[in-house]
Amino acid sequence: MRNIVRTKAVELETIPAIAYKQKLAAGGAGIKIHRLDVDAVAVYTLDRRSESAVPFGKTDIKLFPPSAVSEAVAVTVGLPFTASSRVVFKHLPSPKAVERFNKKLQAAAPACNAQQASELIEAATEEPEVDEPAAEEVTPEKICMVDTPEYQAIIKEYTLLNGKLDYRRMNKDFIQTANSGRGVKILIDKGVSLNEILLFVVKNRAAALAKRKDTLSDDEAQALVDCLDEIDPRSPFKELNAHIKRMLAK
Repeated sequence: MRNIVRTKAVELETIPAIAYKQKLAAGGAGIKIHRLDVDAVAVYTLDRRSESAVPFGKTDIKLFPPSAVSEAVAVTVGLPFTASSRVVFKHLPSPKAVERFNKKLQAAAPACNAQQASELIEAATEEPEVDEPAAEEVTPEKICMVDTPEYQAIIKEYTLLNGKLDYRRMNKDFIQTANSGRGVKILIDKGVSLNEILLFVVKNRAAALAKRKDTLSDDEAQALVDCLDEIDPRSPFKELNAHIKRMLAK
């Protein structure tokens, strides 16, 4: 049974490591893999067209073989980004401890694996401990929404038990927001574009979820949509976009 640590970091089976999604400060989505038996980390950018992982900086192929990278890509599909793109280990186990752990996992019943794994792996997202590659320095034109109350509120509201986003329920709720009140109707009467209406709905629903009086700016709302879009290859608001198109066609 695969162990998901706090729904954001996933234990790999091919090597003693965990993997999790991170929002690259330089733009785009990435995966970070932490070895548990040695002090080693690898970062990969995700190519959405080929759905493959490209090494971000120097990577030791012996510590991070292609099979492990492919597994990391597969098991993190649909998982949200971690806050601040960080996972902190309170205790780094020794190689012997990891070897004993792996033997226990192989011998134990699936129901016991998560409990055993939790004794070995501690993950959190509060304090940075691993330095980002130099190429990931934040540039002023980039807007990162991962740490914002709006993004965190959406992730909290629509994350399933398996750690992935419930796009169906998310779209349903955002469509209800589009149908409520006169805001969208007024925008339609003004002849605004579909994307402008989408951003209006996203800003209002995100503000409600985060319990904030002020809404995001258009640029922040667009960055939030882009951030959600990078979590999974499918469009996060496919059904909402289709609903807005129908509203515009009336």
